[in-house]
Amino acid sequence: MIDLYFAPTPNGWKISIMLEECGLPYTVRPVNIGAGEQFAPEFLKISPNNRIPAIVDHAPTDGGEPVSVFETGAILLYLAEKSGQFMPSDLRGRYSVMQWLMWQMGGLGPMLGQNGHFKLYAPEKLPYAIDRYERETARLYGVLDRRLGEADYVAGAEYTIADMAIFPWIMTHKRQEITLDDYPNIKRWYALCRARPALQAGLAVMKNAINRNPQADEKVRETLFGIKS
Repeated sequence: MIDLYFAPTPNGWKISIMLEECGLPYTVRPVNIGAGEQFAPEFLKISPNNRIPAIVDHAPTDGGEPVSVFETGAILLYLAEKSGQFMPSDLRGRYSVMQWLMWQMGGLGPMLGQNGHFKLYAPEKLPYAIDRYERETARLYGVLDRRLGEADYVAGAEYTIADMAIFPWIMTHKRQEITLDDYPNIKRWYALCRARPALQAGLAVMKNAINRNPQADEKVRETLFGIKS
């Protein structure tokens, strides 16, 4: 059994989608990030970067003590190895997946996170910051759209953990004021992924706990963004 320490965010959904896709049994351990539960000492033992998600695998393949893993890329790779799914076994295929996984972690996620922050949550509108992250978001969307003009899925012909990592961030396109009509290859891929029952099941985890307006609560705002009134 795997414990999934989770909140309903793009990063959290990456892992709930993967667990549903590969059929591994898991238990959701909610982490109320608005209340600061990610800073609790017991959680920091599992995720020292005080971020969700994290997992604890109580039945690792080596038969030893439970294994805890934090950082979404590491978790996806761990689950792919454990399940033997969604990661090619050949050299070129494997590194195609890893390249795009690292691209998401180092580029798409952080840049879309900043774009969303300055558009939606910042206490004042900063034109320079908004323009900076809008431009970088558009560049990254362009990179992904070109790639998906070459292949059915991000890393090639097959659906992999790279798609699972990228999809939840593209799912924020409407709130980030992006239209997929401007990116036809992403639009095709998005519909293809969205139709997967396991992906839908992963997105449904703690759906009722989504906080779409964290900036509206003073304590939540300070906890998540360090913004004091």
